[in-house]
Amino acid sequence: MKEATKIFDRLVQERRSVRIYDQEAPFDDEAVQRSIERAVLAPNSSNMQLWEFYRVKSDEAKKQVAWMCMNQKAAKTARELVVVVARRDLWRKRQKVLVQEMKRVYPDAKSKQAQRAMNYYRNLIPKYYWSDWFDLWGFLKKCIYFFVGLKRPMVRHGNRTDIRISVHKSAALAAQNFMMSMKAEGYDTCPMEGMDSLRIKRFLRLPRKAEIVMVIGCGPSAEGGIYSERFRIPNEEVIFRV
Repeated sequence: MKEATKIFDRLVQERRSVRIYDQEAPFDDEAVQRSIERAVLAPNSSNMQLWEFYRVKSDEAKKQVAWMCMNQKAAKTARELVVVVARRDLWRKRQKVLVQEMKRVYPDAKSKQAQRAMNYYRNLIPKYYWSDWFDLWGFLKKCIYFFVGLKRPMVRHGNRTDIRISVHKSAALAAQNFMMSMKAEGYDTCPMEGMDSLRIKRFLRLPRKAEIVMVIGCGPSAEGGIYSERFRIPNEEVIFRV
């Protein structure tokens, strides 16, 4: 086994959802910044990077957000809270940036690679992310995909709900990067979904279409921070070979 593999295996084995944090232990809050910077290196759909990360640092802000997280101990005792936000509404802004990036990556605009990349970001991305008020375009796409899919493999997701799920999945991948990085830094984390997402959105002054993915508490673990031994469904019930 390679040394890097051993290190990663140890991180995976040691990472646990810690629900009580030590208020007196040393805590380098720059580890949070470094971990977020690693989080944004996560794979994501079409490299659109439709995510944002908010660091909740002050005592008063943490107190308010912890209350919005149902006063879970993982939130109340965290040395810092990180709110992961899905920003499907920023797709146009990201698209423009990526079009410019493709021009840089493929200086020969007439090459097949350049034309393929530009067509993807200029034409296909808007068709995928754009949505009308009643999501009729999404319904039409699903119908098109269904009939095309009768003859060949076809992407099936395309309505507003599908796109929301896709953006949340990408943000969750980044969140996992963040938590693994924090473990590598010597600290613990706990992702929380039990929260009043509407109140947190208002507290962070986020636009209507922004969506809270999760709140992550982090810091040095306190005694009793891990509630029980790890339990997982047996591998043979969840891992299959075809």
